[in-house]
Amino acid sequence: MLFIPLASSNPDGLEKVVQDFGAKEQKPIWDGLMTDYSVSFINNSYASTLLAGIIGVILVFVAALILNKTLISKKNNSVSEK
Repeated sequence: MLFIPLASSNPDGLEKVVQDFGAKEQKPIWDGLMTDYSVSFINNSYASTLLAGIIGVILVFVAALILNKTLISKKNNSVSEK
């Protein structure tokens, strides 16, 4: 999180392809939870990006825990059936 100021200002892969091929950006159907890696209700760009990063890490961690519990329970059920 301390490296936010060092992040590249260059476009990511998909944005680069859009620029290279001259595709027009369409209005999105849904803007997502944290568009442009920021939280919309915080006016400070550094704090907004930092909070978006923290939220993203927490969401990935929770998803990994849920996946782990699901896989472990399925494995235990298949072992107990044999």
